[in-house]
Amino acid sequence: MSRQQTHNLAVNIIKVVAALVVIPILSVIGFIVYQGIGAISWEFLTAPPRNGMRDGGIMPALLGTVFLTFGTAIVAIPLAIGAAIYLAEYARENRLTRYVRLAIVNLAGIPSIVYGLFGLGAFVLFLNFGTSILAGSLTLGIMTLPVVISASEEAIRSVPQEFRLVSLSLGATRWQTIRHQVLPHALPGILTGIILGLSRAAGETAPILFTVAAFYLPELPQSIFDQTMALPYHLFVITTQVPGMPLQIQYGTALVLLMVVLSLTLTATIFRSSMRRRREW
Repeated sequence: MSRQQTHNLAVNIIKVVAALVVIPILSVIGFIVYQGIGAISWEFLTAPPRNGMRDGGIMPALLGTVFLTFGTAIVAIPLAIGAAIYLAEYARENRLTRYVRLAIVNLAGIPSIVYGLFGLGAFVLFLNFGTSILAGSLTLGIMTLPVVISASEEAIRSVPQEFRLVSLSLGATRWQTIRHQVLPHALPGILTGIILGLSRAAGETAPILFTVAAFYLPELPQSIFDQTMALPYHLFVITTQVPGMPLQIQYGTALVLLMVVLSLTLTATIFRSSMRRRREW
């Protein structure tokens, strides 16, 4: 077999494998859209559930997901970026930092139910926050930290070393170099990691099941110490706990949750591609 034939065979195998991955995903998305698009309306997005959640809309659950995602961002982003800067720019390469990085990678792979149990023990019971937006945001923030730290550290390390050397040679301090040279160039990768981490948090059910999610609330939460409804848990409830629930409402809720997660992921992809085209290195 010639080199060209080997190349063509490898390309065709890659195309087949890619199709085997992409086609089922697109089929699932298309099926959810087909089943749920009929439920989508202004009332569905802005009205609370009625008649035992068999009628009405998903507004409290949708806003609850927004609250939790915003709370997760407040908890995770400063800590994650600070840790990434320290590991990439200040920490020495030794056994301790290798163990820290290994721990971060392992934490990213822990099942979300474990984070939920941790949040229940640490925030709901020990710190006495109760089942609240605060407890849920802290739990989701801790779950998101490893993803954002890894992505941010990789983005910071990808900035050419020459940028740092030139800045330092001109008299800038180390922090001034990081702030004005390293972070602006690493921003696309950092924001991509943040958005992907938040999209995962927005779609999780297990952590909020123990820390914040309510079966049904007729009113919106008034403070961070209140419970709230959330789309992932609401979808679980209406598909498993409510008899006689119309399928269209179930798939409509799933479609809205899917669109929230996909919109965050698409935003990250577009932003990353746009920033990379502007790079001069």
